[in-house]
Amino acid sequence: MNKSHKLASDLISVDWLNSNLQLNNLVVLDATINKKTDSNSDCIPKARFFDIKGKFSDVNAKFPSTLPSESQFEKEAQALGINGDSLIVVYDDRGIYSSARAWWLFKTFGFNNIAVLDGGLPEWTANNFELDYFDQTAICTGDFSANYQPELMTDFLGLQSFIDDSQALIIDARSKDRFDCLVDEPRAGLRRGTIPNSINLPYTELFNNNKLKPVKELSTIFNKLVTKESKLVFSCGSGITACILALCANLCDYKNLVVYDGSWTEYGTLTQ
Repeated sequence: MNKSHKLASDLISVDWLNSNLQLNNLVVLDATINKKTDSNSDCIPKARFFDIKGKFSDVNAKFPSTLPSESQFEKEAQALGINGDSLIVVYDDRGIYSSARAWWLFKTFGFNNIAVLDGGLPEWTANNFELDYFDQTAICTGDFSANYQPELMTDFLGLQSFIDDSQALIIDARSKDRFDCLVDEPRAGLRRGTIPNSINLPYTELFNNNKLKPVKELSTIFNKLVTKESKLVFSCGSGITACILALCANLCDYKNLVVYDGSWTEYGTLTQ
């Protein structure tokens, strides 16, 4: 395969990755939150650590995992050796969790040749594929250029237009008990509640064990809620699992997708 190889889907299998590890433009990213990258930490061969909570968030923002600036994202992506012609596969150690956030961040900054590894590290190890340790040697700086796509993310102010828009649907990825205000939020001091005019689709309902349900099943789930013409706005606790809903909707060929970056942590705080 040549250096300009393009991914055919936003979701790829562990079999595909195992067979294509030698692609010369492949970059494998481990987006596990708070991953230890010492010599005792298993990873997929060639993996580099994508630090969502640190280098790929605005750490000075009031709310967690806040979208970084275009210049910050570009600088940190280049530091990972990512080029304009790179082919990126991203995974995490929970199956699909924070890897979807990394995937959406790259989309938000104008890069589309990226896919999430279906089943992540658990699926990789279940297939007895080779494991490695993070390479601590220096990475050559890449030439990645960020191009922010503001229509893919919204903030607290922008969300109001979606709340008032009859053609938009806000879908909350939190558990049913959290959405229905039956249990406390895991974040200390954050009130229970829901965004007005939102509905609930717990992200856990989109999985068979570590892997996403087949696209046909995902489409059935989404088609019961929305039409292809709807604008879909995804929310969760802090902007991580909302991106799993965005990934699944994308796989089902929905086009008008937005992630609410601050999600309930921001909305619940600012509307007390």
